[in-house]
Amino acid sequence: MSLMNGAAAKIDAYNRDAVLSASPVRLLTMLYDRLVLDLTRGEAALDAQNWPSAWENLRHADQIVAELASTLKVDAWDGADGLLQLYTYVTDLIVTSNIDRDAAGVREAISLIEPLRDTWHEAAAMLPADGAEATRLTAGSTPRASRWDPSAASIGEGRDLGVA
Repeated sequence: MSLMNGAAAKIDAYNRDAVLSASPVRLLTMLYDRLVLDLTRGEAALDAQNWPSAWENLRHADQIVAELASTLKVDAWDGADGLLQLYTYVTDLIVTSNIDRDAAGVREAISLIEPLRDTWHEAAAMLPADGAEATRLTAGSTPRASRWDPSAASIGEGRDLGVA
């Protein structure tokens, strides 16, 4: 049993180190990846009527959205207020789905978050490999417009991504 605990402790330490050493942009993409994972797990748990698992995953997803909203610099770029409104709406979907035990709201949240996550990943991929511009896009670069992309119109040449 202690062998399993030792392995779990090493995995936890590795994950903690990965987060602590990540650039701000990498942290942002990690948060979005985990948010989609939690929402997907929450949806599956709701469909399976596994209420404790649904609650845990959706609660964690809600905490991630709260973190994304709290670190958003609403005065940094024009699209930030719209993104904050989206975070508020997604929070409402998560909470209502959890209370009502209804996966439809979680599916809607996923459909809103996935394109945004993909866009942030594309923006992060445009950064220089050395991380010198960890919170900026390279000159002349903008993320490809996805199904819904609040950043494409407002993040332009050398503009701040608007996240802490």
